[in-house]
Amino acid sequence: MLSACGGGVVPRPGVPSSPGVPPSHAGPPVRRPVAATPIAPAPAVPVPGSATAAKAGLVAGPPLYSLPINEAQAARALAAFRISCATLQRRTDASGLTRGTDWQPACAAASTAGSGDARAFFAQWFETVQVGDGKAFATGYYEPEIIGSRDRRRGYDVPIYGRPSDLVDVDLGQFSADLKGKKVRGRVDGSNFVPYFDRTAIEQGMLAQRAPIIAWAADPVELFFLQIQGSGRLRLPDGSVMRIGYDSQNGRDYTGIGALMRERGLLAPGQTSMQGIVAWLHAHPEEGRAIMRENKSYVFFREQQGAPLGALGLPVTGGVSAAADPRFVPLGAPVFLSMDRTDATGLWIAQDTGGAIRGSNRFDTFWGAGDDARAIAGGMSARGTAFLLLPVGTLARLTGGGGAQLP
Repeated sequence: MLSACGGGVVPRPGVPSSPGVPPSHAGPPVRRPVAATPIAPAPAVPVPGSATAAKAGLVAGPPLYSLPINEAQAARALAAFRISCATLQRRTDASGLTRGTDWQPACAAASTAGSGDARAFFAQWFETVQVGDGKAFATGYYEPEIIGSRDRRRGYDVPIYGRPSDLVDVDLGQFSADLKGKKVRGRVDGSNFVPYFDRTAIEQGMLAQRAPIIAWAADPVELFFLQIQGSGRLRLPDGSVMRIGYDSQNGRDYTGIGALMRERGLLAPGQTSMQGIVAWLHAHPEEGRAIMRENKSYVFFREQQGAPLGALGLPVTGGVSAAADPRFVPLGAPVFLSMDRTDATGLWIAQDTGGAIRGSNRFDTFWGAGDDARAIAGGMSARGTAFLLLPVGTLARLTGGGGAQLP
């Protein structure tokens, strides 16, 4: 679950992680995006409070061949789609749009389609669908690298916790049909089930004897934003890399501190980028700690081998994979984003989820690792139109052949 909290926050270049520690691996500042003109969404009446895509209202989108998808982009998306196929065919689709059997023809064709025929593959096997009003908002996330150590030593004092032994996941659907699909996390206190410790309690030592410490970070600010990204790399003292991935979360609601800081006038004009937020926190450590603690959500990690994994437990690809709300996008499905900036516009595969990625047409684009990824993800804020790609014939089945669905 790389995009556990979906923030797209990156450290500012040249800001030391902590006294005596080299400057953050932050890379260049946010890049200025190249503007683009989104495709206008089809007229639709939003359905307030819709819990799934199937209830939000569906409208047929433009023909796939008319979308500005080049062959190279389609080839990258095809490779990612192949990775998702096995899961798409067996996973229950929480959006209510598809069944496993719907994906079988496209997945069978994907297994033999050549990279040079990728654009034609998507045009043949998929149709575009607009969910609700189609108005999309996209942010960005990446795989950050921070300074860390496997053992505690001078300059490395911030614990990176694994999943606590007393953290309990509860599927409420087992207790009531009305609560199907809803889950909570907490802990048992005597005979009561109570919320798990929040960020403040955890930072004050409440996980002693409850959770393993898998590594130590040099800077609490960098660790905070690595938690927002949900996965990342630790650059160890000997120069080697330890990759850590999302293991769980304390069940508390996520609060975006950037919005809080803007509301309180803490960020000067031009400082409202994610790099600016991090710079302010470094410059005001005491006030910064208090603000970070207003985000009660806390992410636990595990050591991870190989490529970063998304919510499907499958590898995610920079510039191709995106996080979405599974209630509105079948996980593993392709999505075309037509946005007001060129880097966000294109064909994406929904292979991840995020704590802050909620609702229809909300996406978090993944950019991989390195300076370019930091620069793009850190400034990603794009608006436009989203078209979900579904197997040909799905819309007709859902709407009875009418081309639009009224909840």
